[in-house]
Amino acid sequence: MSGQSVTAVVGAHVVPIEGEPFDGTVLVQDGRITALGPDVAVPDGAEVVEAGGRWLLPGFVDAHTHLGLHEEGEGWAGEDTNEMTDPVTAHVRALDAINPADIGFRDALAGGVTTVNINPGSGNPIGGLTVAVHTHGRTVDEMVLLSPSGLKSALGENPKRVYGDRKQTPSTRLGTAAVLRKAFVEARTYQDALDRAAADPEAKTPDRDLKLEALAAVLSGELPWRQHSHRADDIATALRIADEFGYTLVIDHGTEAHLLADVIAGKGIPVLIGPLFTSRSKVELRNRSLANPGRLAAAGVEISIITDHPVVPIHFLVHQATLAVKEGLDPVTALRSITINPATVMGVADRVGSLAVGKDADLVLWSGDPLDVMQRALQVWIGGTSVYRWDEATREGLVSGD
Repeated sequence: MSGQSVTAVVGAHVVPIEGEPFDGTVLVQDGRITALGPDVAVPDGAEVVEAGGRWLLPGFVDAHTHLGLHEEGEGWAGEDTNEMTDPVTAHVRALDAINPADIGFRDALAGGVTTVNINPGSGNPIGGLTVAVHTHGRTVDEMVLLSPSGLKSALGENPKRVYGDRKQTPSTRLGTAAVLRKAFVEARTYQDALDRAAADPEAKTPDRDLKLEALAAVLSGELPWRQHSHRADDIATALRIADEFGYTLVIDHGTEAHLLADVIAGKGIPVLIGPLFTSRSKVELRNRSLANPGRLAAAGVEISIITDHPVVPIHFLVHQATLAVKEGLDPVTALRSITINPATVMGVADRVGSLAVGKDADLVLWSGDPLDVMQRALQVWIGGTSVYRWDEATREGLVSGD
């Protein structure tokens, strides 16, 4: 599906996510969807892919991973998730440490995941800049959809443990909140000085500060604030500080978000819930439940389901959605929670997350309903290029470039 040629996926059960499913055709040219519907004519000379009634969906989207930062099977050499040398590392970029050769990217394709948000970790109160990428490419630069796509922050046990063990601030939840407020005040002062210098040639321009630039982008609304928070009291703190400074808040993890679902829904704040396939390994996870996504959605909260890969392997993203359906989540919402909802949070819904004319041809042909755990991704296209296919003879998934 590249160059000037047209490719037609015909005879598919198409689930566009936004719009009703239909049996028909999707046309692709130059990496974009050009037409789709039950009665689309196939141009002469088009390459035809016969779907045979199998399900065609947009590639899945996981809005919270550490793919390529926390590499699997590499030990300390592949661990670049946390720059835990300063509580405030707003200037570090996940982009600079992603290894596209991480085996997790192969697993993503096998699970039909074509877009991910890659975040720094939660060891610091302010961890760094996130990036939205496709899950196939030779270098991360050719995989990027949006950089940066957010700024990661953490409340709760992780920063408290890391810096408390060192007997330095923040060793408590109140210390972590103080670190965030101080950083935002400094960023606001920095931006005010820049604005004065721009308006008055005689005013002193402050020295460039990459940390404060990143934080100022959050205060201006340019970047969302990606707030790691599990416990209800930490979520309440996230809401409180966001109200004080007026930035765009996203709740990451939200293990106990259902306890404040009405408040969160009233503020229109999205929750990226997960990982869901984990033990209750720390206190703030004691209320983890596969029923929580359904509880949040029923209360009117826009949810996305996340793996936090490698905490939960990336190819289990859809299985988390399936078991959330088993525990009460509506199937339509379940599919939205791993497609258009996370794409919206990441700022890339104009390109991915649903099948529509003009969007990237990120397509996955499934053997059947992906919410059925017995079905598998048979072929994956990113930007119209076939990057993965299942070989039934060898019972292996083959990634292009191997």
